[in-house]
Amino acid sequence: MNNPYRPERYEIISIERETAYDYTFRVAARLPVASGQFVAVSLPGVGEAPISVSDFGPDYIELTIRRVGHLTQALHDLRPGDGLFLRGPYGNGFPLEEFAGRRLLIVTGGSGLAPVKSLINCYYRTPGEVTELTLAAGFKSPQDVLFQRDLERWAGRLAVTVTVDQTCDGWSGQVGLVTACVKELNLVDPGQTRAIVVGPPLMMKFTLLELAKLGLAPEHIWVSLERRMSCGLGKCGHCKIDATYVCTDGPVFNYTRARKLID
Repeated sequence: MNNPYRPERYEIISIERETAYDYTFRVAARLPVASGQFVAVSLPGVGEAPISVSDFGPDYIELTIRRVGHLTQALHDLRPGDGLFLRGPYGNGFPLEEFAGRRLLIVTGGSGLAPVKSLINCYYRTPGEVTELTLAAGFKSPQDVLFQRDLERWAGRLAVTVTVDQTCDGWSGQVGLVTACVKELNLVDPGQTRAIVVGPPLMMKFTLLELAKLGLAPEHIWVSLERRMSCGLGKCGHCKIDATYVCTDGPVFNYTRARKLID
């Protein structure tokens, strides 16, 4: 019998440095992943952590991992050909059927761009699936911008705005909070627009307020939450809010439900 708690070893194909603290690992794996899901990543004797799948294909997945602690430091010390251990994928992904034939607005803050990268790539490759895709991505500084080459590629076909809170010499892009980008949007028909918001809690709070001012109904907005996921199976209770388990009921939630998840 398959043990859902037992991780399996997978080989690292390549590692790409995104920023001084963020690396993207491409791992050889055939997993039934949907955009928005996460996996549990571990190293024996070191630890385990939930990581969003940033992209995937038939025989690989990509994980964009920020160095913030003991486990992630050990992961950043790995090289192509080394192995790491995975469980999953877990949780619910984004409801693609809700976006079909409509304008899709994606607003992200910092590493919140990672959970939606595969979704953006999907619509980049098949642009007819949505009538228009608009991405507003905010970062703390130019040095913190993730997926720079992908952002440049997407901008050739999609409406992409990248903004930073703090500028520096050589930065020619937009400066300011990503919520300011949302304020400037012109939604001719809010009823035909669907939105995704992923990022730090404060960024999400004020972005959702701006979307409400633009006329977007809560049922047309989805968010992805991060909350101390551990087992991924709804058993340990680390991510539980009232009767909701973020690891199994989420991490992607419609905003009509997410706004009631008060801790």
